Amino acid sequence: MAFAPILLFLAVVILFSSVFTVKQQTAAIIERFGKFQSVRLPGLHLKIPMVDRIAGKVSVKIQQLDVIVETKTKDDVFVRLKVSVQFNILKDGIYEAFYRLENPGEQITSYVFDVIRAEVPKMKLDEVFERKDDVAVAVRSELQEAMKDYGYGIVKALVTDIDPDAEVKKAMNRINAAEREKVAAEYEAEAERIRIVAKAKAEAESKRLQGQGIADQRREIARGLEESVEVLNGVGINSQEASALIVVTQHYDTLQSLGENTGSTLILLPNTPTAGADMLNTMTSSFVASQQIGESMKADNKRKLKLPKE
Repeated sequence: MAFAPILLFLAVVILFSSVFTVKQQTAAIIERFGKFQSVRLPGLHLKIPMVDRIAGKVSVKIQQLDVIVETKTKDDVFVRLKVSVQFNILKDGIYEAFYRLENPGEQITSYVFDVIRAEVPKMKLDEVFERKDDVAVAVRSELQEAMKDYGYGIVKALVTDIDPDAEVKKAMNRINAAEREKVAAEYEAEAERIRIVAKAKAEAESKRLQGQGIADQRREIARGLEESVEVLNGVGINSQEASALIVVTQHYDTLQSLGENTGSTLILLPNTPTAGADMLNTMTSSFVASQQIGESMKADNKRKLKLPKE
């Protein structure tokens, strides 16, 4: 009876040591006397105490490894690429992943370096940016083929960053800035051309309307002068006197208009008190003289027509 508690204690210890659990997204490797025995998936499991042991546990979750590779492009530009590789342990490859590969991160890094330094030197810098997805596909294809034998699957490979040399980036920025300035200059030139054309059209239309206005004005002035002469003729003033009177009247109207504008610097010559009378006399004499000359020329023409032909 004295050994009963000890036996009970040993039974409890053996029971607890034979029962174990495996968490979700994890797999346990069981060895029996140092030899692989089985793979246990998530849940409650039993093992033989003192015979079986848990050699280790592996995660089957998707993991990510970021690899930074520096290499040279076809146009001799050094560039740093950041490649993000997402991978996990295949359910049917847990044994290979646990026993065959010591450090999967280093293995994946080596393959990424090998692929990047084989693909990027074939491309120019601009092509690296344009075809980064092709580079990522090449990395994934190479890794998937190589890591499959070790129980690993490659979910995705992404080229997440392309970082050229600092001087190269400055040169690229200058090129982009110059290109944008060129486009801006072209747009500004086109806008200026449109403004000039619109202004020219507006000025042409303005001149046309101005000319039409001047023509209408002169037409109305002529009509008004004609009516004024007819009115003056009706009161016994001949056409020469009427014309002279109209001109003198316009002269005084001009003087009145100048007087209304106090800021005017225009000087009208002659500007004596007798200028109006002198202008009227001169114009009347001119009209009379021109009329006499015209009558004399008519008389001469008539005489020439009456002379007998020799």
